Amino acid sequence: MTKPRIVVTGIGASSPIGGTAPESWSALLDGASGARSLEYDWVEQYNLPVTFAAEALVRPDTVLERPVAKRLDPSSQFALVAAKEAWADAGEPDVDPERLGVDFATGIGGLWTLLDAWDTLREKGPRRVLPMTVPMLMPNAAAGNLSLHFGARAFARTVASACASSTESIVNAVEHLQAGLADVVIAGGTESVIHPVTIASFSSMQALSRRNDDPATASRPGSIDRDGFVMGEGAAVLILETEEHARARGAKIYGAVLGGGVTADSYHITANDPEGTGAARAVELALQQADASPADVTHINAHATSTPVGDPNEYVALKAVFGDRVDEIPVSATKASTGHLLGGTGALEAVFTILALRDRVAPPTINLTEQDPAVPFRLSGEPTPLGDGDQLAISNSFGFGGHNAVAVFASV
Repeated sequence: MTKPRIVVTGIGASSPIGGTAPESWSALLDGASGARSLEYDWVEQYNLPVTFAAEALVRPDTVLERPVAKRLDPSSQFALVAAKEAWADAGEPDVDPERLGVDFATGIGGLWTLLDAWDTLREKGPRRVLPMTVPMLMPNAAAGNLSLHFGARAFARTVASACASSTESIVNAVEHLQAGLADVVIAGGTESVIHPVTIASFSSMQALSRRNDDPATASRPGSIDRDGFVMGEGAAVLILETEEHARARGAKIYGAVLGGGVTADSYHITANDPEGTGAARAVELALQQADASPADVTHINAHATSTPVGDPNEYVALKAVFGDRVDEIPVSATKASTGHLLGGTGALEAVFTILALRDRVAPPTINLTEQDPAVPFRLSGEPTPLGDGDQLAISNSFGFGGHNAVAVFASV
């Protein structure tokens, strides 16, 4: 039985470099950086070793109506902003609510709500803890609130697999559409955890860059002098539907999601497998699902967080799949511009990958100083033309817990 082709009909994003998907894409092509010094009293109060991050360029509570924003953790606020943009971009599909689903993701969930409630409990007592605390902090809050807002009754599912979360949610959405569980799915991911606890924790494990004097150039994927990732925040959303459904309603189509692969390393809770076995298998599964071969791939959006160990391990994994050809494929490491959105990062990079195929251009990787010989990807500080003809791309996401998720995208 032939599986239905799944297409992207709407996109939305709120990122460190733009308040919308088009603004984020334009800034990415222009080589913008979203990393900035943090202007909060708690940076000095807690003497944090890292004093910068890639905050979202537009605060979600300035976009949403105040009563709505007050009942949502920032992570759910970002999700709703991006989803409303994507839904409008898709032409507000007229779909039976029981055929509309939500596949959404977050790595951590409502951290700000949780920790603010703890502070309130300690300082003011239990009567002052808000009754909406649990519905705001739960990891499935974003999916639930999107289901409520758009009337999605087919399902509202949540993935929480660290930094692989939203790529996995997109893969799930494709499978749910192909299984006939829905006609349209709102898919994506969100994160908002730029908080003293997470900065202190990631700093303690030496995962964050410490270039406090030059935040804009701190994220340096592939560079020999990289020293860690830059924490980011925001959300991105894809409206996915079967091609038959999209064409029947005359929707514009950005591109197709041909499939995906999800695996686990079973190696270490925070470190990825240095042999790249699980990651390579995720790429191979994704290409099998897409009925494609490594020779068909014309672009790669790498996970490439700018950590000393992670970048070379990803190269090892891709080398196992593509052989020497991996050095010829245009690769983009977009976290150099956006920072790392954790559970939201895969969805944002999915948006960038779809637009790269549409516009036939691989976005630049900024801050590439001297390229590390152990990471000899074909990276460029300038946009790289992909040429004419059919384009096929993969987007990689790998997360704590040994999670690997890869999605395959195609031009139309």
